[in-house]
Amino acid sequence: MWREEEDEDASLRSRLIQNAHEDDDDGLKVVDVERNKENAAKKTNVLEEVWKQLWLAGPLICVSLLNYCLQVISLMFIGRLGELPFSGASMATSFASVTGSSLLKGMANALDTLCGQSYGAKQHHMLGIHMQRSMLVLTIVSIPLSVVWANTRPLLIASGQDPEISEKAGKYAILMIPSLFPYALLQCLNRFLKSQNIVFPMVFSSGFTTLLHVVVCWLLVFKSGLGYRGPALANAISYWVNVLVLALYVKFSPSCSETWTGFSREAFQNIPSFLDLAIPSAVMICNIFQAWFPIVLCTVMSSLETWSFEMVVLLSGLLPNPKLETSVLSICLNTSAIFWVIPLGLGAAISTRVSNELGAGNPRAARSAVYVVLIMAIIVGILVGAVMILIRNVWGYAYSNDEQVVQYVASMLPILAASNFVDGLQSVLTGTARGCGRQKTGAFVNLGSYYIIGIPSAMLFTFVWHIGGKGLWLGILCALVVQVSCLLTITIRTDWEEEAKKARDSLIQ
Repeated sequence: MWREEEDEDASLRSRLIQNAHEDDDDGLKVVDVERNKENAAKKTNVLEEVWKQLWLAGPLICVSLLNYCLQVISLMFIGRLGELPFSGASMATSFASVTGSSLLKGMANALDTLCGQSYGAKQHHMLGIHMQRSMLVLTIVSIPLSVVWANTRPLLIASGQDPEISEKAGKYAILMIPSLFPYALLQCLNRFLKSQNIVFPMVFSSGFTTLLHVVVCWLLVFKSGLGYRGPALANAISYWVNVLVLALYVKFSPSCSETWTGFSREAFQNIPSFLDLAIPSAVMICNIFQAWFPIVLCTVMSSLETWSFEMVVLLSGLLPNPKLETSVLSICLNTSAIFWVIPLGLGAAISTRVSNELGAGNPRAARSAVYVVLIMAIIVGILVGAVMILIRNVWGYAYSNDEQVVQYVASMLPILAASNFVDGLQSVLTGTARGCGRQKTGAFVNLGSYYIIGIPSAMLFTFVWHIGGKGLWLGILCALVVQVSCLLTITIRTDWEEEAKKARDSLIQ
């Protein structure tokens, strides 16, 4: 009897243990299913984010490339007229970028934050007001900038540039003045549309303008008697056409019916809110402007970087063979800019994604977007670098028939490949900072990287160790490495919940 009870207890314990194991197995299966669902959801979210960014970045890359093609096409026409006209036009273009276009483009970048966060928060009517306000400020700024361009020749000679090149550059820059005002308006229109994820109209407008520019350049260079100065005037015509096409779209398109409600007196109010995004950066950018107009103080961080690249071309005029060095480094600058439009598009896309998500109160989505775009930038950088190395021996022929120029360009392209890879990471990290409204932080990083590390390193490599034009570009590469290291550290340490709260608070004000 006692043994039978013992056997029953053992059997009962066995069944209980078996049931417990079965329950554990069922529990593990449930956990595995939940984990698989979570992983699948994460993968889906990543793919959706990649698609959103490609949908934005693809057209923006096309827009950047087409807009930059205006300058490239102009220089290609001038390059057929000889080394001196090409050097003069290149010098004028770089000088104009340092003293004008980069400044206006930098100021317009304030709209990445203002329009992007307003759109994310569904304050649609504010986008038109922000755009009008920026157009007003940039138009006023363009007036004194045109005076600077009119005095390009004496300013270049005073800085020690070659007199012949300075003479050509001065004549070219004067005819660039009419392009200054439409360029400013175009920057505002582009960012107004981009913040709403409206990008394809910009592609069509830029494509039409680029095709028109080829015809206008040919007429002004070879038929009008203007010669190498013709493309400068062609730029103005092309920019005005682009502005007109986009303005008509904004006025009549149903897509902009909520964001453009007509001109408003409110655009004349709260101008400090526009200026406040980048006042400290401009204080440290360019001392020659501080005595003229405090509006320049709102230049954002992108100007700092652009200026340093253009400084390479300006410094090349001080080398022993200024015509050769200026021509080659101008080609390198144009080449770098052509390939840079890809990460530039990614940077523009991430600034829109981050500002939209922060404005909508979605900090996790903003953070995910940043990590996705960093991976995309790395992949693009590797592919673009490989292409640049493969075409290095033939690329120079696109700009010049001079064999010495072609060989020099071939020796420079591997350095450009390395700098473009790092610059791609910089573009998306800078775009992230703009989306967060961190222009001040980015400005300090850029200032230190380019003007404490980059330019001094370039001068050391070039004028002390006598590496020539390669030394100038190596200095920029040093600056890029420092800049990316700082921006990446800041991005990794970002409190996205706090950034969303800041965006919400700024929209309430």
